[in-house]
Amino acid sequence: MSIITSRHHPIVKEFREAARGSELMLLDGWHLLTEAVNAGIVIETLAICGPPTAEEQTLVDRASRDSARVAEVSGSVLNALSPVNSPTGVVATARRPETPAAAMLSPSPALVLAGLGIQDPGNAGAVIRSAAAAGATGVLVDDATADPWGWKALRASMGGVFHLPVTRSRNPLATVNEWRETGVAVVAAVPRDGVPMYSLDLQRPTVVLLGGEGPGLPGEVVASADARVTIPMSHAVESLNVAVAAAVILYEARRQRAPGAPKPVDEGGR
Repeated sequence: MSIITSRHHPIVKEFREAARGSELMLLDGWHLLTEAVNAGIVIETLAICGPPTAEEQTLVDRASRDSARVAEVSGSVLNALSPVNSPTGVVATARRPETPAAAMLSPSPALVLAGLGIQDPGNAGAVIRSAAAAGATGVLVDDATADPWGWKALRASMGGVFHLPVTRSRNPLATVNEWRETGVAVVAAVPRDGVPMYSLDLQRPTVVLLGGEGPGLPGEVVASADARVTIPMSHAVESLNVAVAAAVILYEARRQRAPGAPKPVDEGGR
């Protein structure tokens, strides 16, 4: 295999377009590539700088057998392919997964996180990572939220985005309202005056609405929810980072859903 040494090679354009948000997503690093391949994500092009280890070569061979194009590149070309300050030896483009929103309701009882206006890619990725770790059944975000498959969000999710359904929608609230008609509870996360999360029933099928950095959820969205939930905090603290709040609420739901856990007394959320 000849080494690509020119930064004007067509591969550079492909990768830069993926980094800007084309139909392909950009994966930087062996960890993210491993998570993608293990999840069955289709790798389009894989660029390597330097000899891979035996384990890494096995991963490259798997991707190649699944039709990935493999290229060896120089260090300067790798720097041109990757937007990361210090690339870790491999970068790839891959097809974005397509998941119908209905897939988020399985298995039952559903636990979906719906994010509105989470603009920071690092926060968006961290929210998805927490959702995957806590056993949520899906993440639904609006188009004001950072692209979950953008390279910054992908790095923050550490591959979590490949392990549960994630959908970006222009009107996620319409989907949430359809789910409500099937018995799914809609819970709005608010910093104050909601039901303490330990008292709210999160064992039932639930969608947790979480607002973005700063403004949080719009007032009309909070008013339309079935309940409001609040994370108990010291009065010296106004709110938590959105990714931290997502993790805390989702892990409380996980605790409540553990075998033998007592059913909370629902104090209502209005």
